[in-house]
Amino acid sequence: MTLFFKPIGLAHLDEVITVFQAAAEKIHKMQIDHWQYWRQPPEEKIDWVKKGLSQNEYFFIYNTAQQQIGMVRIIDKDFMYWGKQTEKAKYVHSLVVNEEFNGQGLGQLILEHIAEEAKAESCQYLRLDADSKNPKLCSYYAKLGFEQVGSVTLPLSTYTLFQKKLT
Repeated sequence: MTLFFKPIGLAHLDEVITVFQAAAEKIHKMQIDHWQYWRQPPEEKIDWVKKGLSQNEYFFIYNTAQQQIGMVRIIDKDFMYWGKQTEKAKYVHSLVVNEEFNGQGLGQLILEHIAEEAKAESCQYLRLDADSKNPKLCSYYAKLGFEQVGSVTLPLSTYTLFQKKLT
């Protein structure tokens, strides 16, 4: 399946927050305490999204039928979660597959697409994090070949850090 990534501008802030809220609600129904701050996002998270939107880091993802299947944030440096790193990498945040598209392997396809783009830019790693309160998500990333390389505690939670070597 071909995926299309369309940059999201600051004018779409409300739509992005709505995507996060829907994802948090779905996760809440699964009785997983992950991303629940998105149900009523604190100002610091809204500011984090605004910054990413203003720096063209967020993308809506579409399929060939031009249906919006999800959203992702892709960044070149991630000091907040990873600190200063010497290897060139792409960092993935806020990966959401809309609920109606769950179970179709799209998360893996999205990450593979980002990895291919990162390799084309001579990146050595694809890096991401998962809230440590969501062991199912951590296992998912491990099954996709991501290696757990650490953790970081931030005000809202502790996050497990994963990376995948791009060859």
